[in-house]
Amino acid sequence: MRVATSQLEPGCLLTKDVMGRTNRPIVSKNTTLQPVHIDVLNKFNIDIVEVSNRRSDGSLFIASEQEPQENLHPELRSEEPVLPFFESYLTAVQEYKKWFVSWQGGSPLNISAIRRVMVPLLERAVESAGREVFSLHHYTSSNDYIYHHSVAMGLLSSYVASKMGYNYGEWIQVGLAGLLADSGMAKISEHITWKESPLTEREYEMVKNHPTYSYRNVEKISSLSTHAKVAILQHHERLDGTGYPLGVSQNKIHPFSQIIAVCDMYHAMTSERMYRRKQSPYKVLEEILQEQFGRYDHKVISALVKEMTSYFTGTNIRLSDHREAEVIFVEKANPTRPLVRIVEDGQILPLKEQLNLHIVEVYE
Repeated sequence: MRVATSQLEPGCLLTKDVMGRTNRPIVSKNTTLQPVHIDVLNKFNIDIVEVSNRRSDGSLFIASEQEPQENLHPELRSEEPVLPFFESYLTAVQEYKKWFVSWQGGSPLNISAIRRVMVPLLERAVESAGREVFSLHHYTSSNDYIYHHSVAMGLLSSYVASKMGYNYGEWIQVGLAGLLADSGMAKISEHITWKESPLTEREYEMVKNHPTYSYRNVEKISSLSTHAKVAILQHHERLDGTGYPLGVSQNKIHPFSQIIAVCDMYHAMTSERMYRRKQSPYKVLEEILQEQFGRYDHKVISALVKEMTSYFTGTNIRLSDHREAEVIFVEKANPTRPLVRIVEDGQILPLKEQLNLHIVEVYE
């Protein structure tokens, strides 16, 4: 929604680049505004900006009372309400937070309420071009990570499943399974769930029970398929038998669980967490391709890589040597090392030949 700069508050989430006289934004899209950003906008005499109706923590942002219509900037008069995809996502995150708190109190899952919120959002995710789905990590905050992660896991899992050829009913089930895979974390001590330092071995052993708890949460829900329930139980199992809670391997692992597992890993690694810094999508994909084959289904990894890299062209990025660049071509054989143009001097740089460099930030 468009608001006057005077109505901004710290925590507002910018949804569109604020441009100055150059081709570089004054403040970039997806920035969580702080007092220093608002001060910069005022100094540049920016009157209007576009922000989400949700703050970065998911709470509702209601702009302070506006002036009479005749005194308003023309762009702010009689605006029709719009609810972009990511605002629907933030609303779902807040709903999930309420559900999670109720599960902590011992309440059962209300699958009807969950479907009312999530099925339309899963449909929108699958119908999207992918950019929105693969940008969800931008909105994740470490304080609300578990809620963001569960909703994002559902959306990513549905999207990837649809691209792998699964039908509507199947990718809806995969999406719901992705959403509910970590519902069992509500049974884990809050001290562990929100711990700001690495878990001890004993604490990690307790966390490894959460897929079993999640399965028990959904075991008797008739509108979830058996495949979805097994996927929830197995989403931390690995093909080489190193996963948990059962340590099964290869053909004993359901394909749905592998979709959730890969999406789980991708979103976790690209998101800000309590005790781990986020990594760029390129760096995460590179690690997945180099180190994770043998543990995850290569068909799922290939689908994820293909869908992500299909929209990378035109993306603005920052390299590990701090230079900013634009992606101009993604080679199928080297999806994580595209051809880029350096913003400062226009130099064309093939990253596949610059192994000392990697992409550390994606600005969209």
